[in-house]
Amino acid sequence: MKKISVLGAGAWGTALANIAADNGKDVTLWVREKELVDEIQNKKHNTLFLPDILLNENIKPTNDQAQAILNAEAVLMVIPAQYLRSACKNLHDLWPKGLPAVICAKGIEQNTGALLSEILEEELPQAQIAVLSGPTFAEEAAQGMPTALTLACKNEKLGKELVETLGTKTFRPYYSSDIIGVQIGGAVKNVMAIAAGIVAGKKLGDNARAALITRGLAEISRLAVALGGQAHTLMGLSGLGDLVLTANSTQSRNFSVGIELGKGRKLEDILADKKTVAEGVFTAQAVLDRAAKVKVEMPICEGLSKIMHENVSVDQVIQSLFARPFKKEA
Repeated sequence: MKKISVLGAGAWGTALANIAADNGKDVTLWVREKELVDEIQNKKHNTLFLPDILLNENIKPTNDQAQAILNAEAVLMVIPAQYLRSACKNLHDLWPKGLPAVICAKGIEQNTGALLSEILEEELPQAQIAVLSGPTFAEEAAQGMPTALTLACKNEKLGKELVETLGTKTFRPYYSSDIIGVQIGGAVKNVMAIAAGIVAGKKLGDNARAALITRGLAEISRLAVALGGQAHTLMGLSGLGDLVLTANSTQSRNFSVGIELGKGRKLEDILADKKTVAEGVFTAQAVLDRAAKVKVEMPICEGLSKIMHENVSVDQVIQSLFARPFKKEA
């Protein structure tokens, strides 16, 4: 594939556009913010979301979504989870039958509990769906630092073609057929990263953070399997890999939110200071709603949701988690 479109010019969308352009692709980048089009076109920078990266000249920015997908051979959907449905509705009549849509955002829709692939199935049924997810900080990937992640697609031939299209010497996708497991890993790790940040902000120690990550991964795996995913997917890049990255670095927006919660700050005050989305804040309750429908217990997610949305104190949630009965590790 030679012509790639990227919808969304946040840090990750801009990074993906730059990686594809550096790999010799003709890249069209849809930019929501009008002031960024001229800047990307003329100055080769996105100072709003990825300020330290000089962008490839092969990136063509536009505010026109129809123009963005015109003649594209694949479209990378890097629109935040809570805005994806409205974007798909706008694109429905423009989307050519069979054009691949590669979901590159992470999350679960708040009001419906829908996975992002389920949104596309409803709103863009003519698209071929793939998912790109894994342990990625946008700036590192854009700088050409070694990055590995998972590309999931039920159509193996298309999936492998997308791997060859997007892969470079330093950007390495691994093919999977498990689009459910890959999405659950990417979405729920954001919730767990906030919880890990609380452990760090509360200064509960490395033992506690390791336990949180491990038991958090168990919750993620249970939910993925209940929804039709495969447990071994969560042992890979889009599960364990992504969780380890985002639960241990202040580069992670979700981990940083958790640190501030652990220090005792209120969620609304933390979010007021940020210009980028910490998707785990929005995903936590949606995860619990979806888990309840398939009777999966997720005590860490439940405790975090209480902290963020029910004004339950961090200390109360910690006490309740440690008051749970001893059980066999499975």
